[in-house]
Amino acid sequence: MSDWFLQQEHGIRFEWGPTGAQQMASDAACLVVVDVLSFTTSVTVAVEAGTRVFPYAWRDETAAVFAKDKAAALAVGRRAATPASPWSLSPAALRQAPFTPRLVLPSPNGSAITAAAGVSTVVAGCLRNAPAVGRWLARHGYGSAERPVVVIAAGERWPDQSLRPALEDLLGAGAIIAALESQGGGPLSPEASVARACFMQTPDVVSAVTACSSGIELARSGFADDVAIATELDSSTIVPVLTDGAFHHNAAPQPNP
Repeated sequence: MSDWFLQQEHGIRFEWGPTGAQQMASDAACLVVVDVLSFTTSVTVAVEAGTRVFPYAWRDETAAVFAKDKAAALAVGRRAATPASPWSLSPAALRQAPFTPRLVLPSPNGSAITAAAGVSTVVAGCLRNAPAVGRWLARHGYGSAERPVVVIAAGERWPDQSLRPALEDLLGAGAIIAALESQGGGPLSPEASVARACFMQTPDVVSAVTACSSGIELARSGFADDVAIATELDSSTIVPVLTDGAFHHNAAPQPNP
């Protein structure tokens, strides 16, 4: 395959899903993972509490072995949380769960994208911390043609496991792209420009995420609180950066007055 898909000569790029991350990582200085209604919002909530979060791409028996090896608690699926295993991919559940210093967070989307990043720096971004991520990237010199950033919208899965592009992740990615551009990053690829425009031209992002397919799915399943937390716009200055296999706190610089 040639390199036509790499969006070269652009400092800020955009793609979808684990396959997109794998294809783009070879030419990226930094990957920003965006999984708004699941993985990356959960990462911000956990890291805010002081937890180191280890991503893991499979939710099977190997996850327990991995967690034991890392001396970490193991998060379960939203519907599998119990008093004995209170940590899950639900941001609301993580806020209520007892503190754990180390947590393995299996996720077939967010964690799989993280695993595909190779040697690139990996940042967890969402609607809660988009401005903070933009400031952090700019401060560390990412977002130029020489040190390009690829923002990856995780998307969801159809029953046949094909990628379902998800509005909430497009908006989260657009928010981060807009924030980085406002700090001098660029130029934007056409793909990144369209993602930015979708965010900037959405009059009510909270309502859009709440009423979109993924938001309705969570609300009907009893997880409306997760949607509410995921749409706490600009509420977090935490920038989780993958270091030694785990996301941990990396405070963003505050905006100029």
